[in-house]
Amino acid sequence: MSDFQKNIFDHLKKKANIDAADVFDVANSVQNADFSDEKTVRRLVRQLAKIANKNVSKQKEDKIVEAITKQNMPLDMNTLGKFLK
Repeated sequence: MSDFQKNIFDHLKKKANIDAADVFDVANSVQNADFSDEKTVRRLVRQLAKIANKNVSKQKEDKIVEAITKQNMPLDMNTLGKFLK
């Protein structure tokens, strides 16, 4: 891991208490993920919420899952992050 990468992960740990291993786990889990599969998307949403230490209500989770599986939203981390706020 480069110094730049280490600094980013150190910053994430300090500011958001997010561990580098958690980030890699999520990244690995989405590489070949089927975003049209509700179970897969629901698992990812829960995993991201847990890492971000955010409570996501069932209603909000349902909205996120529906938006992703129905392809009503772009699949980027910024958009997903807005849903989790």
